[in-house]
Amino acid sequence: MMRTMLPLLWAAALAAPVTARPAPLGRAPAGMVRGTADGDLRVFKGLPYALPPTGARRWRPPVAPPAWKGVRDATRFGPACPQPLLPASSLYADSYPAMSEDCLSLNIWVPAHARRLPVLVWIHGGSLAIGAGSAGLFDGSELARRGLVVVTINYRLGVLGYLAHPELSAESSDRVSGNYGLLDQIAALRWVRRNIAAFGGDPGKVTIAGESAGGLSVLYLLASPRARGLFARAIAQSAYMISTPELRGSPFGETSAETAGAGLAADLGAGTIAAMRAMDATALTTAAARTGYRPSGTIDGRILPRQLVDTFDRGEQARVPVLAGFNAGEIRSLRFLMPPPTDPQAYAARIRASYGDLADAFLDLYPPQDTDDSMLRAVRDAMYGWTAIHIARQQSRFGARAWLYYFDHGYPAEDAAGLHAFHASELPFLFGTFDRTAPAWPRPPATPAEAQFGDTLASYWAAFAVSGAPAAPGAPAWKPYRSNESYMDFAEAPRLRTRLISAAYALADEVVCRRRAAGSAWNWNVGPALPLLPSAVRECR
Repeated sequence: MMRTMLPLLWAAALAAPVTARPAPLGRAPAGMVRGTADGDLRVFKGLPYALPPTGARRWRPPVAPPAWKGVRDATRFGPACPQPLLPASSLYADSYPAMSEDCLSLNIWVPAHARRLPVLVWIHGGSLAIGAGSAGLFDGSELARRGLVVVTINYRLGVLGYLAHPELSAESSDRVSGNYGLLDQIAALRWVRRNIAAFGGDPGKVTIAGESAGGLSVLYLLASPRARGLFARAIAQSAYMISTPELRGSPFGETSAETAGAGLAADLGAGTIAAMRAMDATALTTAAARTGYRPSGTIDGRILPRQLVDTFDRGEQARVPVLAGFNAGEIRSLRFLMPPPTDPQAYAARIRASYGDLADAFLDLYPPQDTDDSMLRAVRDAMYGWTAIHIARQQSRFGARAWLYYFDHGYPAEDAAGLHAFHASELPFLFGTFDRTAPAWPRPPATPAEAQFGDTLASYWAAFAVSGAPAAPGAPAWKPYRSNESYMDFAEAPRLRTRLISAAYALADEVVCRRRAAGSAWNWNVGPALPLLPSAVRECR
Protein backbone atom coordinates (compact mmCIF):
# COMPACT_ATOMS: atom_id res chain seq x y z
CA MET A 1 0.00 0.00 0.00
CA MET A 2 1.40 3.39 -0.95
CA ARG A 3 1.99 5.51 2.15
CA THR A 4 0.96 8.71 0.33
CA MET A 5 -2.52 7.23 0.00
CA LEU A 6 -2.92 6.23 3.66
CA PRO A 7 -4.85 9.38 4.77
CA LEU A 8 -7.22 8.97 1.83
CA LEU A 9 -7.78 5.28 2.59
CA TRP A 10 -8.34 6.06 6.28
CA ALA A 11 -10.96 8.66 5.42
CA ALA A 12 -12.60 6.24 3.01
CA ALA A 13 -12.83 3.62 5.75
CA LEU A 14 -14.84 6.07 7.84
CA ALA A 15 -17.20 6.89 4.98
CA ALA A 16 -20.32 5.02 3.88
CA PRO A 17 -19.54 1.55 2.49
CA VAL A 18 -19.49 0.99 -1.26
CA THR A 19 -22.63 -0.65 -2.62
CA ALA A 20 -21.83 -4.28 -3.39
CA ARG A 21 -22.75 -5.89 -6.70
CA PRO A 22 -23.70 -9.51 -7.40
CA ALA A 23 -20.58 -11.66 -7.71
CA PRO A 24 -19.99 -14.39 -10.26
CA LEU A 25 -21.03 -17.89 -9.40
CA GLY A 26 -18.56 -20.06 -7.53
CA ARG A 27 -18.52 -23.85 -7.35
CA ALA A 28 -17.21 -25.56 -4.21
CA PRO A 29 -17.59 -29.13 -2.95
CA ALA A 30 -20.30 -27.74 -0.66
CA GLY A 31 -22.26 -26.52 -3.72
CA MET A 32 -22.77 -23.59 -6.08
CA VAL A 33 -22.75 -20.20 -4.39
CA ARG A 34 -23.33 -16.56 -5.34
CA GLY A 35 -21.95 -13.75 -3.18
CA THR A 36 -21.26 -10.11 -3.91
CA ALA A 37 -18.52 -8.18 -5.67
CA ASP A 38 -17.23 -5.27 -3.58
CA GLY A 39 -14.68 -3.43 -5.68
CA ASP A 40 -11.64 -5.68 -5.91
CA LEU A 41 -13.10 -8.25 -3.51
CA ARG A 42 -15.61 -11.07 -3.58
CA VAL A 43 -17.60 -11.62 -0.40
CA PHE A 44 -19.60 -14.71 0.57
CA LYS A 45 -21.73 -14.63 3.71
CA GLY A 46 -23.69 -17.08 5.79
CA LEU A 47 -22.31 -20.35 4.36
CA PRO A 48 -23.36 -23.26 6.60
CA TYR A 49 -20.56 -25.57 7.75
CA ALA A 50 -22.80 -27.76 9.96
CA LEU A 51 -26.44 -28.70 10.28
CA PRO A 52 -28.53 -26.63 12.71
CA PRO A 53 -27.88 -27.99 16.25
CA THR A 54 -31.57 -27.94 17.13
CA GLY A 55 -33.92 -30.44 18.74
CA ALA A 56 -32.17 -33.77 19.29
CA ARG A 57 -28.94 -32.28 17.82
CA ARG A 58 -28.72 -29.72 20.64
CA TRP A 59 -25.63 -30.64 22.70
CA ARG A 60 -24.29 -33.06 20.15
CA PRO A 61 -21.15 -32.75 18.01
CA PRO A 62 -21.71 -30.79 14.79
CA VAL A 63 -22.77 -32.71 11.69
CA ALA A 64 -21.49 -31.67 8.27
CA PRO A 65 -24.38 -30.72 5.95
CA PRO A 66 -24.89 -32.41 2.59
CA ALA A 67 -24.00 -30.42 -0.51
CA TRP A 68 -26.81 -28.00 -1.22
CA LYS A 69 -28.85 -28.08 -4.41
CA GLY A 70 -28.91 -25.25 -6.90
CA VAL A 71 -27.22 -21.91 -6.28
CA ARG A 72 -26.98 -20.76 -2.67
CA ASP A 73 -27.45 -17.05 -1.98
CA ALA A 74 -24.46 -15.82 0.06
CA THR A 75 -25.20 -12.11 0.14
CA ARG A 76 -26.39 -11.89 3.76
CA PHE A 77 -24.88 -12.91 7.07
CA GLY A 78 -26.43 -15.84 8.87
CA PRO A 79 -28.01 -15.43 12.31
CA ALA A 80 -25.82 -14.99 15.37
CA CYS A 81 -25.88 -17.81 17.90
CA PRO A 82 -28.26 -17.26 20.85
CA GLN A 83 -26.70 -15.05 23.52
CA PRO A 84 -27.60 -12.50 26.20
CA LEU A 85 -27.47 -8.86 25.13
CA LEU A 86 -25.01 -6.45 26.69
CA PRO A 87 -26.19 -3.01 27.85
CA ALA A 88 -25.72 -0.30 25.25
CA SER A 89 -23.21 1.43 27.55
CA SER A 90 -20.78 -1.48 27.20
CA LEU A 91 -17.73 -0.99 24.99
CA TYR A 92 -18.44 -4.43 23.56
CA ALA A 93 -22.19 -4.18 22.95
CA ASP A 94 -23.31 -5.23 19.49
CA SER A 95 -26.63 -5.96 17.85
CA TYR A 96 -27.52 -8.61 15.28
CA PRO A 97 -30.48 -8.68 12.89
CA ALA A 98 -31.29 -12.23 13.94
CA MET A 99 -30.30 -14.87 16.49
CA SER A 100 -31.03 -18.54 16.03
CA GLU A 101 -29.67 -21.98 16.83
CA ASP A 102 -29.30 -22.31 13.07
CA CYS A 103 -26.13 -20.23 13.35
CA LEU A 104 -23.24 -22.49 12.38
CA SER A 105 -22.10 -20.51 9.38
CA LEU A 106 -19.01 -18.72 8.12
CA ASN A 107 -18.16 -15.74 5.93
CA ILE A 108 -15.41 -15.30 3.34
CA TRP A 109 -13.64 -12.22 1.94
CA VAL A 110 -11.34 -12.95 -0.99
CA PRO A 111 -9.52 -10.83 -3.59
CA ALA A 112 -10.91 -11.15 -7.10
CA HIS A 113 -9.06 -13.75 -9.16
CA ALA A 114 -7.41 -15.18 -6.04
CA ARG A 115 -5.45 -18.37 -6.47
CA ARG A 116 -4.06 -20.41 -3.56
CA LEU A 117 -3.74 -17.46 -1.21
CA PRO A 118 -3.03 -17.93 2.52
CA VAL A 119 -6.16 -18.18 4.66
CA LEU A 120 -6.84 -16.44 7.98
CA VAL A 121 -9.70 -17.92 10.03
CA TRP A 122 -10.86 -15.43 12.68
CA ILE A 123 -12.49 -16.72 15.90
CA HIS A 124 -14.39 -13.98 17.71
CA GLY A 125 -14.11 -13.35 21.44
CA GLY A 126 -16.77 -12.62 24.03
CA SER A 127 -16.13 -14.90 27.05
CA LEU A 128 -17.47 -17.87 25.01
CA ALA A 129 -20.87 -16.29 25.71
CA ILE A 130 -21.41 -13.46 23.20
CA GLY A 131 -20.32 -12.34 19.74
CA ALA A 132 -20.55 -13.35 16.10
CA GLY A 133 -18.34 -13.58 13.04
CA SER A 134 -20.69 -11.11 11.34
CA ALA A 135 -19.81 -8.25 13.73
CA GLY A 136 -18.81 -5.15 11.79
CA LEU A 137 -15.59 -4.96 13.80
CA PHE A 138 -14.42 -8.15 12.06
CA ASP A 139 -15.11 -7.13 8.46
CA GLY A 140 -12.36 -8.89 6.53
CA SER A 141 -12.14 -6.51 3.59
CA GLU A 142 -8.92 -4.67 4.48
CA LEU A 143 -7.04 -7.81 5.46
CA ALA A 144 -8.20 -9.53 2.27
CA ARG A 145 -6.79 -6.63 0.25
CA ARG A 146 -3.40 -7.56 1.71
CA GLY A 147 -3.49 -10.85 -0.17
CA LEU A 148 -5.37 -13.11 2.23
CA VAL A 149 -8.57 -15.11 2.15
CA VAL A 150 -10.30 -14.07 5.39
CA VAL A 151 -12.87 -16.33 7.05
CA THR A 152 -14.95 -15.45 10.12
CA ILE A 153 -17.04 -18.06 11.91
CA ASN A 154 -19.87 -18.49 14.36
CA TYR A 155 -19.79 -21.20 17.02
CA ARG A 156 -22.20 -22.21 19.76
CA LEU A 157 -22.03 -19.98 22.83
CA GLY A 158 -22.89 -20.12 26.51
CA VAL A 159 -24.82 -23.07 27.82
CA LEU A 160 -25.58 -24.25 24.28
CA GLY A 161 -21.91 -24.43 23.45
CA TYR A 162 -20.25 -25.68 26.61
CA LEU A 163 -22.69 -27.54 28.85
CA ALA A 164 -21.39 -30.81 30.28
CA HIS A 165 -23.88 -33.17 31.93
CA PRO A 166 -23.90 -36.86 32.93
CA GLU A 167 -26.78 -37.61 30.56
CA LEU A 168 -24.96 -36.01 27.66
CA SER A 169 -21.81 -37.98 28.44
CA ALA A 170 -23.85 -41.20 28.51
CA GLU A 171 -25.20 -40.38 25.01
CA SER A 172 -21.71 -39.84 23.58
CA SER A 173 -19.69 -42.61 21.94
CA ASP A 174 -16.65 -41.04 23.65
CA ARG A 175 -18.53 -40.86 26.98
CA VAL A 176 -17.77 -37.14 27.25
CA SER A 177 -19.76 -33.91 27.03
CA GLY A 178 -19.17 -30.18 26.78
CA ASN A 179 -16.81 -28.53 24.28
CA TYR A 180 -19.53 -28.27 21.60
CA GLY A 181 -18.44 -24.75 20.67
CA LEU A 182 -14.88 -25.99 20.27
CA LEU A 183 -16.08 -28.89 18.12
CA ASP A 184 -17.93 -26.31 16.00
CA GLN A 185 -14.67 -24.46 15.43
CA ILE A 186 -13.00 -27.71 14.39
CA ALA A 187 -15.89 -28.46 12.04
CA ALA A 188 -15.50 -25.00 10.48
CA LEU A 189 -11.80 -25.66 9.94
CA ARG A 190 -12.64 -28.97 8.28
CA TRP A 191 -15.08 -27.16 5.98
CA VAL A 192 -12.32 -24.69 5.11
CA ARG A 193 -9.92 -27.52 4.33
CA ARG A 194 -12.45 -29.13 1.96
CA ASN A 195 -13.79 -26.01 0.27
CA ILE A 196 -11.48 -23.03 0.50
CA ALA A 197 -9.51 -23.85 -2.67
CA ALA A 198 -12.68 -23.17 -4.67
CA PHE A 199 -12.63 -19.60 -3.28
CA GLY A 200 -8.95 -19.05 -4.08
CA GLY A 201 -7.47 -20.12 -0.75
CA ASP A 202 -4.68 -22.57 0.05
CA PRO A 203 -5.92 -25.25 2.50
CA GLY A 204 -2.31 -25.95 3.46
CA LYS A 205 -1.73 -22.34 4.60
CA VAL A 206 -4.45 -21.74 7.18
CA THR A 207 -3.79 -19.44 10.14
CA ILE A 208 -6.18 -19.54 13.07
CA ALA A 209 -6.50 -16.25 14.95
CA GLY A 210 -8.60 -14.86 17.75
CA GLU A 211 -8.71 -12.38 20.61
CA SER A 212 -9.80 -12.85 24.24
CA ALA A 213 -12.07 -15.94 24.26
CA GLY A 214 -11.11 -16.26 20.60
CA GLY A 215 -7.47 -16.36 21.74
CA LEU A 216 -8.42 -18.95 24.37
CA SER A 217 -10.09 -20.94 21.58
CA VAL A 218 -6.82 -20.78 19.63
CA LEU A 219 -5.08 -22.34 22.64
CA TYR A 220 -7.76 -25.05 22.80
CA LEU A 221 -7.22 -25.78 19.10
CA LEU A 222 -3.45 -25.91 19.56
CA ALA A 223 -4.00 -28.41 22.38
CA SER A 224 -6.74 -30.57 20.82
CA PRO A 225 -5.75 -33.70 18.90
CA ARG A 226 -9.02 -33.32 16.95
CA ALA A 227 -7.73 -30.09 15.36
CA ARG A 228 -4.30 -31.40 14.43
CA GLY A 229 -3.35 -30.76 10.80
CA LEU A 230 -6.19 -28.29 10.17
CA PHE A 231 -3.99 -25.17 10.45
CA ALA A 232 -0.38 -24.20 9.87
CA ARG A 233 0.04 -21.21 12.19
CA ALA A 234 -1.78 -19.52 15.08
CA ILE A 235 -2.34 -16.01 16.47
CA ALA A 236 -3.49 -15.67 20.10
CA GLN A 237 -4.35 -12.10 21.14
CA SER A 238 -5.07 -11.52 24.85
CA ALA A 239 -5.53 -15.22 25.50
CA TYR A 240 -5.74 -16.58 29.05
CA MET A 241 -4.47 -19.99 30.13
CA ILE A 242 -6.46 -20.30 33.34
CA SER A 243 -7.35 -23.55 35.07
CA THR A 244 -10.16 -25.39 33.31
CA PRO A 245 -12.91 -27.56 34.84
CA GLU A 246 -12.43 -31.29 34.40
CA LEU A 247 -15.29 -33.45 33.21
CA ARG A 248 -15.68 -35.54 36.34
CA GLY A 249 -12.87 -34.95 38.81
CA SER A 250 -11.97 -31.84 40.79
CA PRO A 251 -8.16 -32.01 41.00
CA PHE A 252 -7.82 -28.25 41.45
CA GLY A 253 -10.73 -27.66 43.78
CA GLU A 254 -13.15 -26.54 41.08
CA THR A 255 -16.55 -28.14 40.62
CA SER A 256 -16.44 -30.79 37.92
CA ALA A 257 -18.08 -29.85 34.62
CA GLU A 258 -20.69 -32.63 34.86
CA THR A 259 -21.60 -31.65 38.42
CA ALA A 260 -21.88 -27.98 37.43
CA GLY A 261 -24.09 -28.93 34.47
CA ALA A 262 -26.39 -31.06 36.61
CA GLY A 263 -26.61 -28.21 39.11
CA LEU A 264 -27.52 -25.75 36.37
CA ALA A 265 -30.27 -28.06 35.11
CA ALA A 266 -31.71 -28.18 38.62
CA ASP A 267 -31.51 -24.39 38.95
CA LEU A 268 -33.47 -24.08 35.70
CA GLY A 269 -36.12 -26.51 36.89
CA ALA A 270 -35.25 -29.02 34.17
CA GLY A 271 -34.91 -32.54 35.52
CA THR A 272 -33.62 -34.08 32.31
CA ILE A 273 -31.70 -33.19 29.19
CA ALA A 274 -34.89 -33.86 27.25
CA ALA A 275 -36.57 -31.09 29.22
CA MET A 276 -33.66 -28.74 28.53
CA ARG A 277 -33.77 -29.58 24.82
CA ALA A 278 -37.43 -28.56 24.82
CA MET A 279 -36.62 -25.07 26.16
CA ASP A 280 -36.44 -22.07 23.87
CA ALA A 281 -32.80 -21.47 22.97
CA THR A 282 -32.70 -17.75 23.72
CA ALA A 283 -34.64 -18.13 26.96
CA LEU A 284 -32.36 -20.98 28.02
CA THR A 285 -29.19 -19.02 27.24
CA THR A 286 -30.41 -15.95 29.11
CA ALA A 287 -31.65 -17.94 32.12
CA ALA A 288 -28.37 -19.85 32.39
CA ALA A 289 -26.38 -16.61 32.30
CA ARG A 290 -28.54 -15.19 35.10
CA THR A 291 -27.67 -18.15 37.34
CA GLY A 292 -24.00 -17.21 37.02
CA TYR A 293 -23.18 -20.04 34.60
CA ARG A 294 -19.78 -19.34 33.04
CA PRO A 295 -19.02 -21.23 29.81
CA SER A 296 -15.67 -22.91 29.58
CA GLY A 297 -13.89 -25.68 27.80
CA THR A 298 -13.84 -29.02 29.61
CA ILE A 299 -10.83 -31.24 30.22
CA ASP A 300 -12.35 -34.53 29.05
CA GLY A 301 -9.29 -36.61 28.12
CA ARG A 302 -10.23 -36.68 24.44
CA ILE A 303 -11.05 -33.32 22.86
CA LEU A 304 -8.97 -31.53 25.51
CA PRO A 305 -6.72 -34.23 26.96
CA ARG A 306 -5.30 -32.28 29.91
CA GLN A 307 -4.95 -28.80 31.39
CA LEU A 308 -3.62 -26.35 28.79
CA VAL A 309 -0.55 -25.48 30.82
CA ASP A 310 0.30 -29.19 31.16
CA THR A 311 -0.16 -29.70 27.41
CA PHE A 312 2.18 -26.83 26.57
CA ASP A 313 4.71 -27.79 29.23
CA ARG A 314 4.87 -31.34 27.87
CA GLY A 315 5.18 -30.22 24.25
CA GLU A 316 1.96 -31.98 23.23
CA GLN A 317 0.46 -28.92 21.49
CA ALA A 318 0.60 -28.34 17.75
CA ARG A 319 4.17 -27.22 17.09
CA VAL A 320 3.34 -24.49 14.60
CA PRO A 321 4.52 -20.85 14.43
CA VAL A 322 2.63 -18.71 16.94
CA LEU A 323 2.18 -14.96 17.33
CA ALA A 324 0.94 -14.01 20.80
CA GLY A 325 0.64 -10.93 22.96
CA PHE A 326 -1.43 -8.75 25.24
CA ASN A 327 -2.44 -5.13 25.84
CA ALA A 328 -1.12 -2.68 28.41
CA GLY A 329 -4.60 -1.73 29.63
CA GLU A 330 -6.37 -5.12 29.46
CA ILE A 331 -8.14 -4.72 32.79
CA ARG A 332 -9.12 -1.06 32.35
CA SER A 333 -12.26 -2.22 30.53
CA LEU A 334 -12.59 -5.46 32.55
CA ARG A 335 -12.60 -4.16 36.08
CA PHE A 336 -14.96 -6.92 37.20
CA LEU A 337 -11.88 -9.17 37.15
CA MET A 338 -10.24 -7.11 39.91
CA PRO A 339 -10.72 -7.80 43.62
CA PRO A 340 -12.71 -5.19 45.58
CA PRO A 341 -10.77 -1.99 46.31
CA THR A 342 -9.05 -1.66 49.65
CA ASP A 343 -6.81 0.83 51.45
CA PRO A 344 -3.02 0.52 51.18
CA GLN A 345 -2.53 -0.91 54.67
CA ALA A 346 -5.16 -3.62 54.24
CA TYR A 347 -3.83 -4.36 50.76
CA ALA A 348 -0.26 -4.89 52.01
CA ALA A 349 -1.43 -6.98 54.97
CA ARG A 350 -3.51 -9.21 52.73
CA ILE A 351 -0.63 -9.70 50.28
CA ARG A 352 1.72 -10.70 53.11
CA ALA A 353 -0.84 -13.14 54.48
CA SER A 354 -1.53 -14.76 51.09
CA TYR A 355 1.80 -14.67 49.27
CA GLY A 356 4.08 -15.65 52.15
CA ASP A 357 7.71 -15.79 51.02
CA LEU A 358 6.71 -14.18 47.68
CA ALA A 359 5.03 -11.16 49.30
CA ASP A 360 8.06 -8.88 49.02
CA ALA A 361 8.43 -9.70 45.32
CA PHE A 362 4.72 -8.99 44.76
CA LEU A 363 4.77 -5.68 46.66
CA ASP A 364 7.91 -4.54 44.85
CA LEU A 365 6.12 -5.04 41.53
CA TYR A 366 2.67 -3.88 42.67
CA PRO A 367 3.15 -1.47 45.62
CA PRO A 368 0.34 -0.40 47.96
CA GLN A 369 0.76 3.36 47.37
CA ASP A 370 -1.62 3.19 44.37
CA THR A 371 -3.62 0.00 44.78
CA ASP A 372 -5.80 0.66 41.74
CA ASP A 373 -2.86 0.89 39.35
CA SER A 374 -1.14 -2.03 41.05
CA MET A 375 -4.13 -4.30 40.68
CA LEU A 376 -4.75 -3.27 37.08
CA ARG A 377 -1.23 -4.43 36.31
CA ALA A 378 -1.17 -7.44 38.62
CA VAL A 379 -4.32 -9.02 37.17
CA ARG A 380 -3.19 -8.20 33.64
CA ASP A 381 0.22 -9.76 34.18
CA ALA A 382 -1.11 -12.88 35.91
CA MET A 383 -3.76 -13.63 33.28
CA TYR A 384 -2.79 -12.20 29.92
CA GLY A 385 0.91 -11.43 30.30
CA TRP A 386 1.90 -14.77 31.80
CA THR A 387 -0.15 -16.61 29.17
CA ALA A 388 1.37 -14.82 26.16
CA ILE A 389 4.94 -15.19 27.41
CA HIS A 390 4.42 -18.80 28.45
CA ILE A 391 3.10 -19.67 25.00
CA ALA A 392 6.10 -18.01 23.36
CA ARG A 393 8.53 -19.75 25.71
CA GLN A 394 7.01 -23.20 25.30
CA GLN A 395 6.62 -23.03 21.53
CA SER A 396 10.24 -21.93 21.27
CA ARG A 397 11.35 -24.64 23.69
CA PHE A 398 9.82 -27.34 21.51
CA GLY A 399 11.21 -26.07 18.24
CA ALA A 400 8.41 -23.89 16.85
CA ARG A 401 8.97 -20.22 16.11
CA ALA A 402 7.10 -17.74 18.30
CA TRP A 403 6.66 -13.97 18.16
CA LEU A 404 5.60 -11.91 21.17
CA TYR A 405 4.01 -8.44 21.23
CA TYR A 406 2.86 -5.82 23.74
CA PHE A 407 0.15 -3.40 22.59
CA ASP A 408 0.56 -0.06 24.37
CA HIS A 409 -0.94 2.30 21.82
CA GLY A 410 -3.17 5.11 23.03
CA TYR A 411 -5.00 8.07 21.53
CA PRO A 412 -6.83 11.09 23.03
CA ALA A 413 -10.40 9.79 23.32
CA GLU A 414 -9.23 6.48 24.77
CA ASP A 415 -6.82 8.04 27.27
CA ALA A 416 -9.38 10.66 28.34
CA ALA A 417 -11.75 7.82 29.26
CA GLY A 418 -9.06 6.10 31.35
CA LEU A 419 -8.93 3.23 28.85
CA HIS A 420 -5.39 3.41 27.50
CA ALA A 421 -4.71 0.30 25.37
CA PHE A 422 -7.81 -1.46 26.74
CA HIS A 423 -8.84 -5.06 26.06
CA ALA A 424 -9.48 -5.53 22.31
CA SER A 425 -8.45 -1.97 21.42
CA GLU A 426 -6.04 -3.31 18.77
CA LEU A 427 -8.86 -4.85 16.73
CA PRO A 428 -10.05 -1.79 14.77
CA PHE A 429 -6.43 -1.12 13.81
CA LEU A 430 -6.02 -4.72 12.66
CA PHE A 431 -9.25 -4.86 10.63
CA GLY A 432 -9.47 -1.18 9.63
CA THR A 433 -13.00 -0.95 11.08
CA PHE A 434 -13.17 2.17 13.27
CA ASP A 435 -16.52 3.03 11.69
CA ARG A 436 -18.00 -0.27 12.90
CA THR A 437 -17.22 -0.38 16.62
CA ALA A 438 -19.86 -0.23 19.35
CA PRO A 439 -21.23 3.28 20.04
CA ALA A 440 -19.46 3.48 23.41
CA TRP A 441 -16.07 2.58 21.90
CA PRO A 442 -13.72 5.63 21.94
CA ARG A 443 -12.82 6.49 18.35
CA PRO A 444 -9.26 7.35 17.32
CA PRO A 445 -8.66 10.50 15.29
CA ALA A 446 -8.57 10.13 11.50
CA THR A 447 -4.97 11.28 11.17
CA PRO A 448 -2.11 10.10 8.96
CA ALA A 449 -0.25 8.91 12.08
CA GLU A 450 -3.10 6.64 13.16
CA ALA A 451 -3.52 5.42 9.59
CA GLN A 452 0.17 4.55 9.39
CA PHE A 453 0.04 2.75 12.74
CA GLY A 454 -2.94 0.62 11.65
CA ASP A 455 -1.34 -0.13 8.29
CA THR A 456 1.84 -1.34 9.98
CA LEU A 457 0.04 -3.52 12.52
CA ALA A 458 -2.11 -5.16 9.84
CA SER A 459 0.96 -5.67 7.63
CA TYR A 460 2.77 -7.58 10.37
CA TRP A 461 -0.25 -9.85 10.94
CA ALA A 462 -0.83 -10.44 7.22
CA ALA A 463 2.84 -11.29 6.65
CA PHE A 464 2.68 -13.83 9.47
CA ALA A 465 -0.28 -15.50 7.76
CA VAL A 466 1.62 -15.51 4.46
CA SER A 467 5.02 -16.76 5.61
CA GLY A 468 4.88 -17.64 9.32
CA ALA A 469 7.00 -14.58 10.20
CA PRO A 470 5.59 -11.06 10.86
CA ALA A 471 7.05 -8.20 8.81
CA ALA A 472 5.98 -4.74 7.64
CA PRO A 473 7.44 -2.42 4.98
CA GLY A 474 9.57 0.34 6.50
CA ALA A 475 8.99 -0.96 10.05
CA PRO A 476 11.42 -2.62 12.49
CA ALA A 477 12.35 -6.24 11.86
CA TRP A 478 10.51 -8.44 14.35
CA LYS A 479 12.81 -11.06 15.83
CA PRO A 480 11.39 -14.32 17.19
CA TYR A 481 11.03 -14.64 20.96
CA ARG A 482 13.94 -17.07 21.30
CA SER A 483 16.27 -14.29 20.13
CA ASN A 484 17.04 -12.68 23.50
CA GLU A 485 13.36 -12.90 24.56
CA SER A 486 12.51 -10.33 21.91
CA TYR A 487 9.09 -8.72 21.54
CA MET A 488 7.50 -5.91 19.53
CA ASP A 489 6.25 -2.98 21.57
CA PHE A 490 3.35 -1.28 19.77
CA ALA A 491 3.21 2.15 21.43
CA GLU A 492 3.31 5.31 19.32
CA ALA A 493 5.13 3.23 16.73
CA PRO A 494 6.44 -0.34 16.81
CA ARG A 495 9.79 -0.82 18.52
CA LEU A 496 11.69 -4.05 19.10
CA ARG A 497 12.54 -4.66 22.74
CA THR A 498 13.60 -7.55 24.96
CA ARG A 499 12.45 -9.23 28.19
CA LEU A 500 8.85 -8.13 28.54
CA ILE A 501 7.71 -7.90 32.21
CA SER A 502 10.33 -10.52 33.03
CA ALA A 503 10.10 -10.17 36.84
CA ALA A 504 6.29 -10.22 36.74
CA TYR A 505 6.34 -13.31 34.53
CA ALA A 506 8.72 -15.12 36.89
CA LEU A 507 6.47 -14.32 39.86
CA ALA A 508 3.28 -15.39 38.07
CA ASP A 509 4.95 -18.58 36.85
CA GLU A 510 6.03 -19.47 40.37
CA VAL A 511 2.51 -18.81 41.69
CA VAL A 512 0.90 -20.96 39.00
CA CYS A 513 3.39 -23.76 39.57
CA ARG A 514 2.82 -23.81 43.33
CA ARG A 515 -0.95 -23.76 42.93
CA ARG A 516 -0.85 -26.60 40.41
CA ALA A 517 1.36 -28.65 42.74
CA ALA A 518 -0.98 -28.01 45.67
CA GLY A 519 -4.16 -28.84 43.72
CA SER A 520 -5.42 -25.25 43.69
CA ALA A 521 -7.02 -23.39 40.78
CA TRP A 522 -5.13 -20.59 38.99
CA ASN A 523 -7.17 -17.89 37.32
CA TRP A 524 -8.06 -14.29 38.16
CA ASN A 525 -7.95 -14.60 41.96
CA VAL A 526 -4.83 -12.44 42.12
CA GLY A 527 -3.42 -10.09 44.75
CA PRO A 528 -5.75 -9.61 47.74
CA ALA A 529 -8.12 -12.23 46.22
CA LEU A 530 -5.45 -14.95 46.24
CA PRO A 531 -6.07 -17.88 48.59
CA LEU A 532 -3.18 -18.82 50.85
CA LEU A 533 -0.24 -19.66 48.60
CA PRO A 534 1.67 -22.86 49.36
CA SER A 535 5.33 -22.65 50.27
CA ALA A 536 8.00 -23.34 47.68
CA VAL A 537 7.91 -26.84 46.24
CA ARG A 538 10.67 -28.73 44.48
CA GLU A 539 8.77 -28.94 41.16
CA CYS A 540 8.86 -25.15 40.83
CA ARG A 541 12.63 -24.75 41.10
